[in-house]
Amino acid sequence: MKENYNAHHSENTPQNETSRYNTIYNQQPQTVFFSQNETKSNGMGIAGFILSLIAIFVGWIPFIGWLVWLLGLIFSFVGIFKAPKGFAIAGLVISLIGIILLIFVFGAILAIASLSA
Repeated sequence: MKENYNAHHSENTPQNETSRYNTIYNQQPQTVFFSQNETKSNGMGIAGFILSLIAIFVGWIPFIGWLVWLLGLIFSFVGIFKAPKGFAIAGLVISLIGIILLIFVFGAILAIASLSA
């Protein structure tokens, strides 16, 4: 009895239905390829850019702000050597401008302090 059951229901398998469809419409099975574009990211460049933006606000706090400027500069510099470079270049420019301004401000403060002493 089991043999009759399997013989009767083997005709309705999905493979048999597909081959019957292909025979009726004279079509061959097609292979479909999906191409998924991989987006590249530059973690070091993005980290340097974010640290540079944070340093704009906390850069004037002694030691903590200086450390954030320096880390932003280092991460952005390392990110320059990886693709894509956009955030790394932006972080490097922001960090360099901030560090140069920081040096000028503290140089001016030291000059004023030495003149008044």
